[in-house]
Amino acid sequence: FDSLPPAHYKETMNSILVWMQQSETKLCVPQVAIAEYEIMEQRLREFKALQSSLQEQQKGLNYLSTTVEDLSRKAPAEVSQSYRAEIEGVLGRWKKLSAQLVEHCQKLEERMTKLQRFQNDTKTLKKWMAEVDVFLKEEWPALGDSEALEKQLEQC
Repeated sequence: FDSLPPAHYKETMNSILVWMQQSETKLCVPQVAIAEYEIMEQRLREFKALQSSLQEQQKGLNYLSTTVEDLSRKAPAEVSQSYRAEIEGVLGRWKKLSAQLVEHCQKLEERMTKLQRFQNDTKTLKKWMAEVDVFLKEEWPALGDSEALEKQLEQC
């Protein structure tokens, strides 16, 4: 009986495996070009929530690792190896998932910054174009009015 994990171990393992599967599915959503800042903000909130959830799940992962260490001291070698292989697989997926989550957040934040900058630049350009349009529609000075022509030339 010493070589068998407690019932809580299997429950925790199943819970973490289901959580990782759901999280991996969320991260595998195709990255499409998003040109709406609000959608990007929503996606970032989802990633941040996933990061919080990852931190909450860390307790369960620590419990699994500790339990496997305890079992490996008590259990026969082949049983111990089986549990070690299982936890190593879970830890590998966990690290990959965690790294992907950090990478997705960073990329999205960078893209949001670029989009914000682009939108600001576009707004400035449109304002400038409107001013130029007003300027071009102004009445031109008479040919004999050299002072007005010089002023117009400076504005151009």
